[in-house]
Amino acid sequence: MAFRLERVEKIIERELATILANEVKNAKLKFVSITKVQVTKDLSIATVWFTVLGKDTEIEATSKDLIDARGYLRSELAHRLDLRKTPELKFKYDESLAYGNKISKILEELKK
Repeated sequence: MAFRLERVEKIIERELATILANEVKNAKLKFVSITKVQVTKDLSIATVWFTVLGKDTEIEATSKDLIDARGYLRSELAHRLDLRKTPELKFKYDESLAYGNKISKILEELKK
């Protein structure tokens, strides 16, 4: 079962990235990178972590746009996935890149 979950997560990650890059009309969403997808065991909810370059206000606006586009993205996924039920999408901003950049800056400052 774990192998199937991982496979479904990777497929959702790949397909969402393709949909966002090529088919979404909102220009802001074309710059979103999907970093990770985690699906519940019953495949009812998919938590999607994303990153986008920009300030906090741009990240907040992009997050809102993703939530607004959730229905469209889910219906597009339903056409592409061979699942009985397409998972509900929940979006979370992935702070790991920002955290890594902050650590790198601190280390650079310490070298000086």
